Amino acid sequence: MTSVCIALDAMGGDHGPKVVVPAALNALASYPNLQLILVGNREQLEQQIRLSAGNGQSRLIIHEATQVVEMGDPPAVALRQKRDSSMRVAINLVKDGVAEACVSAGNTGALMAIARFVLKMLPGVDRPAIVYSLPSMTGHVHVLDLGANVNCEPQDLFQFAVMGSVLASAVDNNPRPTVGLLNVGSEAIKGSLQVKQAAELLEKNNCGIHYIGYVEGDDIYKGTADVVVCDGFVGNVALKASEGLAKMVLKMAREEFFKSWYGRFAALIASPILRSLSKRLDPSRYNGASLLGLRGIVIKSHGNAEQKAFGMAIRVAMLEVEKNVPEKIQKQLATQLGHLQAV
Repeated sequence: MTSVCIALDAMGGDHGPKVVVPAALNALASYPNLQLILVGNREQLEQQIRLSAGNGQSRLIIHEATQVVEMGDPPAVALRQKRDSSMRVAINLVKDGVAEACVSAGNTGALMAIARFVLKMLPGVDRPAIVYSLPSMTGHVHVLDLGANVNCEPQDLFQFAVMGSVLASAVDNNPRPTVGLLNVGSEAIKGSLQVKQAAELLEKNNCGIHYIGYVEGDDIYKGTADVVVCDGFVGNVALKASEGLAKMVLKMAREEFFKSWYGRFAALIASPILRSLSKRLDPSRYNGASLLGLRGIVIKSHGNAEQKAFGMAIRVAMLEVEKNVPEKIQKQLATQLGHLQAV
């Protein structure tokens, strides 16, 4: 079994070492081929390791970093003034070939700016995209972009479609994932000029991408497509609205169940179903957003992720390393762009 080495920004996010260290030890206990590098303040990390129970410490390395990118730091400050931050050092380890991927729960804007500056973009990719896996009626769906690019050109959306298709094919073992372009309707006359022109690019392509046309917002959770493509403004709004709706529904359900003794009794009877539903919708199962288009693998964890959720982000990084996602994206983009130029 080939070993996988991943660098962890141990100081990033809302919880820092208190979450990252125990999550790392749990991951090492679960995956014997995994090696982890904790990047951050050595004293704090060593103290947390002593407090955390877990096996596999022989495969855990501490790499010192003297600065921390705070959640409120502007990307420019993180990039120019914090060159020895745990985030920057972790990404440098990927660039230098010491680690094969980086996982961080830190400031998203800073992570994107540093990763793009240090690792550079793959040939044929103009902009990186944040892709996240969301639950759907058929399992899950990969949605991109979720906030890296507010304004996108048609070519950007085309590149996102290629990258999302490659990712879904690799990590889901799906040889022909379906790709839909998020729009305000399924009719050809609807949508912005950028979306219409992106659709034309995707329709011209007939090798590699299984493009199924426009999809609407509700299609995300219906599982109509394996990959849903949109610009970062639309994607981020859709994601945050979905998270807010899920919280509201759960809150209202609790209120209804505990309004009366009858409701409490009903809740007791329904508890196995409710537990199963809660497990299926557990956000920690889907933690770990990929920054696609870079010359390396960078995974963004939720800033407030707990131990289980951060562990899932580590698992996402492992999977992308094992499937060699950046190289597959590069090869597929070269094929698609060459085909478009020939059409």
